[in-house]
Formats: sequence, C-alpha cells, structure tokens
Amino acid sequence: VQLQASGGGLVQPGGSLRLSCAASGNIFSSNSMEWHRQAPGKQREFVAQIFAAGSVRYPGPVKGRFVISRNNANNTVYLQMNALKPEDTAVYYCALSQRGDRYWGQGTLVTVSS
Repeated sequence: VQLQASGGGLVQPGGSLRLSCAASGNIFSSNSMEWHRQAPGKQREFVAQIFAAGSVRYPGPVKGRFVISRNNANNTVYLQMNALKPEDTAVYYCALSQRGDRYWGQGTLVTVSS
C-alpha cells in the first residue's frame, strides 16, 4: 500500500487549507484512513479518522475546525482545515489502517504564520 499526500503550504492565521492523500495498492474495503501530525520538537499526534462506512473521529484540539472526508471510489482522504492557528503548524501525515497494519504517507508541511 502506498500513500501520497499533497496540499500543504504556508497560510495565515485564520485561513484555510485542504490536504489530500491518495492510497494505492492492495486496499481492502474495510479500512480506516487517518491524518496525524507532528510539530517541531513534539511527538506525532492523531488528528482525525474516517472509516469506510463514513463514521469519523476527532480529538479535542481540531474538533469543529477540521473536517475529514473520503472518496472510496479512488481511495482518497481529505482534510479540510479551517480557522487555522499557529499551533497547527506541523508535518501532516496520512495513514491507512487495515487488518492490523498501518501504512504511512510521506507527510506534507503546513505552516501557519503571518
């Protein structure tokens, strides 16, 4: 399984950005797709998760600002990030979990700064 993330960049505080991640390879219908992030000097943290049936999960810091969605037809997951804050600055990684395995994409840098 390979994942290719894109869409990162520089955005001002309060702005929006949309990340995309396309998965390819041996993908089973029952899986979850996720976004994680790692800020400089910090551990990687979970951002959002969406299951194949559409249910979603967000931790506290991004709930209400970020929206995860997916297109099962082309195995792509999206992360719409709104009301961005400087503390959202991080490398964002997409992941796909299936049958006990987790596969990672290469990461895309999001910088929130004026």
